[in-house]
Amino acid sequence: MLRFSCLCLFILALQSCSSQVKEDVDVLVLLPRNNSYMFSIARVTPAIEYARQLLARGPLVGLNFSVRYVTSECGVDALYALVDLARHERPDLILGPVCEYAAASVIRVATHWQIPVISAGALALGFSDKGSEYAMLTRTAPSYLKMAGTFATMSEQFGWKSVHLIYLDDREERNCYFTIEGVHALLESDHDISISMMNSRDPLAHVDEIIKSIYEHEVIIMCTHTDVVREIMLMAHRQKLTTSSRLFFNIELFNSSSYGNGSWRRGDKYDNEAKAAYASLNTVTLLRSTKPEFENFSQEMKKKIGVDVCEGCSDINMFMEGFHDALLLYALALNETIHSGYSKKNGTEITRRMWNRTFEGIAGQVSIDANGDRYGDFSVISMTNHETGTHETVMNYFGTNGSFQVLPGFNSERFTLRGAPRQPLPDPDGQSSGGLGLSAVTGIIVGGLLGTALLMAFYFFRKNYRITIERRARREQCDGKHRQLREDSIRSNFSAA
Repeated sequence: MLRFSCLCLFILALQSCSSQVKEDVDVLVLLPRNNSYMFSIARVTPAIEYARQLLARGPLVGLNFSVRYVTSECGVDALYALVDLARHERPDLILGPVCEYAAASVIRVATHWQIPVISAGALALGFSDKGSEYAMLTRTAPSYLKMAGTFATMSEQFGWKSVHLIYLDDREERNCYFTIEGVHALLESDHDISISMMNSRDPLAHVDEIIKSIYEHEVIIMCTHTDVVREIMLMAHRQKLTTSSRLFFNIELFNSSSYGNGSWRRGDKYDNEAKAAYASLNTVTLLRSTKPEFENFSQEMKKKIGVDVCEGCSDINMFMEGFHDALLLYALALNETIHSGYSKKNGTEITRRMWNRTFEGIAGQVSIDANGDRYGDFSVISMTNHETGTHETVMNYFGTNGSFQVLPGFNSERFTLRGAPRQPLPDPDGQSSGGLGLSAVTGIIVGGLLGTALLMAFYFFRKNYRITIERRARREQCDGKHRQLREDSIRSNFSAA
């Protein structure tokens, strides 16, 4: 009888835990209609709808998402749209905005109303402070600060100390401004840093001054249009700055056509020169997924968006992925919240359950840290064939543990400055080689030289010290009377004082 009672209680508990949550969820999406943005409504809508259909077929089928897409552009329109809609009924969830200036005001109001906000944008450093104004924000794309971890880890590994940052400021979205801000914030405490800002109207107007600044630093990190990068690399190469005593990086996070494909090739008379210059350029970008589900997602996006929307609109980018994963993340957190006895209107509880969480996204595992920000995985791409000028990924950086995966094309000398100490990186196959490595041999040689130098210094010091003592003794014998008079005079002066 006791066993039967226990079995009944177990079945009841199992049914309670697996009971389906039935809830209508009102979702407000605030994105621009202008397709020049990579996160326009036309680009992102198919990704959100894909996630909604996925949820409708899974264990969370009881959650019925009603999605409203509202044009917000990148100004105050997003705030006005939220306030206008809230006069009738406040949404349960806000997806977007992406642009920093539009997102800031929306998130502040949403936090006041306790409405969860999930965005694949709002990547600037300022949104990392979740203490008050941005307490309801969860970011499903890695922030610029997370990206900067790639440079911080490489700098620690290879011993970089001097950095020059170059960025293009368009005074609108300001993607490169916020990108470089993240790098600066993470490196400023232990690096010598200088910054060059380029105006988008005439970015090459002061390129001579930029080249002069490059002379004074070890590492140059750029965020600007691909044509500007090419001009800087050409000029640096002509000034013989593309050597092993200096490193060049370009940041390209969005795989955007506005930045180009990062190629040196233009079909002009400078192609060969540019190819030689780009041999010293490394690119940091998002790690691309090879997950089969992501390939299916990509094909579906291309079918639904189509070429008639705009050129390149069907190209998959981080914003499509991020907003797809945003709906999945919210559904998981809402399901847990309701099972725990809370209401769907308890935005604080739902947000808390989205943070410090790992789940399976469309492109792979998604990890949100305890501050509501997604960890990022990034790739470092370098030219590996100098004859053909082709590039490949040489390192992958994983933000969850701050580690690098070294790929076969990696060459440690490419990232090591002359005379700079560095830590040994793992072998490409993950196994350490036996015997004494290069670092150990170098340490023994340097130690021997230092020891020899110290012995010689001690010998000459002792010899000079003995000669000095002997000379002083002879001088004291000859000048004893004069010294005694000087001492008496000092004592009398002090006595008079």
